[in-house]
Order: sequence, then C-alpha cells, then structure tokens
Amino acid sequence: MSKTAALRSRDSPRREIAITTDQIEAFLASLAARGRAKGTIQSYRRSLLQFYRTLPPDKRVDRDVLDRWRDSLLGDGYTPQTANAALSAANGLLEFLGRRDLQLIGQLDPEPEPQPELTRTEYLRLLSAARALGKERTYLLVKTFALMGLHVRELPQVTVEAVEHGQLLDASGEEKRWIPVPSCLREELLSYCRKRGLTAGPVFVTRNGKPLRRTQVTGDIQNLSGTARVTPEKCNPRCLRKLYFATQAEIDRSVRLLAEQAYERMLDTEQLAAGWTEEAGW
Repeated sequence: MSKTAALRSRDSPRREIAITTDQIEAFLASLAARGRAKGTIQSYRRSLLQFYRTLPPDKRVDRDVLDRWRDSLLGDGYTPQTANAALSAANGLLEFLGRRDLQLIGQLDPEPEPQPELTRTEYLRLLSAARALGKERTYLLVKTFALMGLHVRELPQVTVEAVEHGQLLDASGEEKRWIPVPSCLREELLSYCRKRGLTAGPVFVTRNGKPLRRTQVTGDIQNLSGTARVTPEKCNPRCLRKLYFATQAEIDRSVRLLAEQAYERMLDTEQLAAGWTEEAGW
C-alpha cells in the first residue's frame, strides 16, 4: 500500500456523528457563498454523495470511516489523485460540521507501491493456518474475500439473511450488483451462525454485536502470517480480492481455450464429411 501521512488531528476519542444530505447541501451552499467555482462545487457534490452512499444505514461516521473509504476508492481503481480530491471534500464537510477530529489528514503518494500478489497456494496455507489455530472467524474472513471478491466496506452486507438466500446485494456503488455466495462457503457460514446464535444481521461482528472494523479484519488475517508462512504484506483483504479476480480471469482463459479447441475439432469433422477434395471432383 502507498505511504500515507494518515494522522488524526486529535488523539482523544469522541462520539460518532450522523451525516445527512441536508448537511451536505448546507456545506455546498457555504462554499458557493464564499465564491468557490461552480465546477469545484459540482465535483464536491459528486464526491460527497458517493461518500454518503458508502456509509452504513445509520449514516454515522466514526474515526475509521475515511480510512475505509480511502481504501475502497483505491480498491475500485481510482487514482491516488482522485482519491485525494474525494477525501478533501469529505474533510471539508467534517470541518464545516465542527468535527475535525474525524478528518483524515495527509495526501496519498501520486504513485502507489505495487501490491504484492497472493498465490492460490499461499491462500490455502492461510486457511490451513486458521484451522490449526482454531480461528474459525478468521478462516471464514479469508475465504469470504477470496471466494466472493468483496471490498472490506462490503463485509457488513454479508448478513445471515443474505447467506441463507445464497447471494447478497451490493448497492454501495453507482450500480447495484448481486454477489453469489458459493455453496461450500454458504454451508460453513450458516454453521458458524448457528453455533453463535446469529439469526439476523451481519455475520462478522464483535462480541458486542458491532460490525468488524477494517483494522480488526486486516489484523486478524495478518495474525496468520507466521503460521501460514506468508509475508504480512500479502495477508489482507485487498490481496485476497485480487486473487479472486486473477482466478476468475484464469478460468475464463481456460474456458475460452477449451471452446476454441472444441470448435476446431467440429470444423475438422465437418471438413472430413463435406470438405472440398480433388478426388471428389469438386
């Protein structure tokens, strides 16, 4: 991950704040009153509405929200410059609301460091390590990211209801999409829910029933590093998500190759049956 100066303006914890669209519009109106360019305000509006859509249903912002949003922007393929602009809009809104303690201070490097690639073999070692250590929740986290290609921000949408249904709806982006839950993972998740008495809501929660934070998720996975003999830099949701897409791409290539070979065999058979030959006088 690229180096950042993601330092908080204050260390003392304060309560969360709920964001509303009225607050966003009031902030944008204040920018217009201060003479900010129309194009700048439009850009801020797009960024802030996108930020608003990624918030949980209660629209509450805590100290880790901008961290998670930054990572999701980069994971979605936005450049560091675009992510910086979006974060600047969110920071401005929080300052307008008197909550500078929730801001994310610092800029992303223009050129992010290459993300290391996790192999399929290393992924299986992570699963084996979680099993050996008796870390069922971590085992399921690793498997969920690797088999479904989720962002960390999408993890709270892995609910008991979605698992029972066999798919979950991701409505955090501009376009809604259905994400299937593979049957092998579905059975393990349902078993996990039964053992922990989870009947509704997010599957991955703390002892207090709150959704896991990004830092908790990454920390749990990185704790498998030593036992799994996988470098810590590869033990994170982003590398597992990249593995999902790399695996899908490899399967697609294999399917295309098989289809091309089958097509060639069909053409050879047709050529033998009805091809032009000098002997036939055609």
